[in-house]
Amino acid sequence: MKNVINTANDPYLNMAVEEYLLRTLSLQDDCFMLWQNSPAIIIGRHQNAWEEINSAYVKEHQIAVVRRLTGGGAVYHDLGNINFTFVVRDGGRGFDFDRFAQPIVQALARMGINARASGRNDILIDGRKFSGNSEYRQGERLLHHGTLLFASDLSVLGQALQVKPHKIASKGIKSVQSRVTNIADYLTQPVSQTAFREAIMEAVAAELGAELSDFRLQPSDLAAIQKLRTEKYATWEWNYGQAPKFNVQHSQRYGFGEIDVRLEVVRGQIQSCTIYGDFFSNGDISKLAAQFTGVSYEQQALAAAIGKLDLKHYFPELSPQAFLQLLID
Repeated sequence: MKNVINTANDPYLNMAVEEYLLRTLSLQDDCFMLWQNSPAIIIGRHQNAWEEINSAYVKEHQIAVVRRLTGGGAVYHDLGNINFTFVVRDGGRGFDFDRFAQPIVQALARMGINARASGRNDILIDGRKFSGNSEYRQGERLLHHGTLLFASDLSVLGQALQVKPHKIASKGIKSVQSRVTNIADYLTQPVSQTAFREAIMEAVAAELGAELSDFRLQPSDLAAIQKLRTEKYATWEWNYGQAPKFNVQHSQRYGFGEIDVRLEVVRGQIQSCTIYGDFFSNGDISKLAAQFTGVSYEQQALAAAIGKLDLKHYFPELSPQAFLQLLID
């Protein structure tokens, strides 16, 4: 397994590095990477950026907002947070976050910290979250990444993220800050970031039975990554996009995440459909949304449109009846 050396702190560039590792045919070996960002909010692929951030605070404090390839919810990064990425060959199995959470759990166990994977994509210490994970598949390649709040500024995190009240209520706590924690607070003796990173790499090698060999991106790789950064990840269109016109909004939180549907309905016919949320999906959600353009906004027509879809490709745990109910209620 290649241990990709990446010392960049540019959040736009680091998103481009991940995509490059996933998509580049010459890099077919399994890869592992530890990396860090300067202050940034990294939003999930299917989220509406305007509704996930405190815009005034983010602008005032010059915090970057970057959309990633993977689904899930928004997270805050700074230099006290360490990110890990796996890019591996994968047989197309369902989402399997525990597979990549265990090396992290084991690394912390060696430091005397009892951590555990929990829920759909979190790793916790004493019931408090320090790591959120997400995945994206392309063919037989899988990108899995996660955060590790080591010594992050949690006061900034709490002000920069505009978390929806029902999401907080569903966790049974009062604020974002109260449900997250730093790993450093649980160490019996101080550990440097360098030593912590080395412990993570040792645990990854041991858990996956794969030797990590250092790999440095070449000038041609870096040029392609810089181009991807400039043309995609640093653009307003990718990170924010045009806010959709809509006059119908329905949202529902399920066990696998929230789905938020926005429809523009003119004279009883759907003119546009946009689907947001912090869910994970193997499919391109924009292609699903496009199937409703031109459909009459009434139950029978919607049911017929849903019946033509491979809904399980987009939402494996959602029935056609439940999706129909979401659209009409």
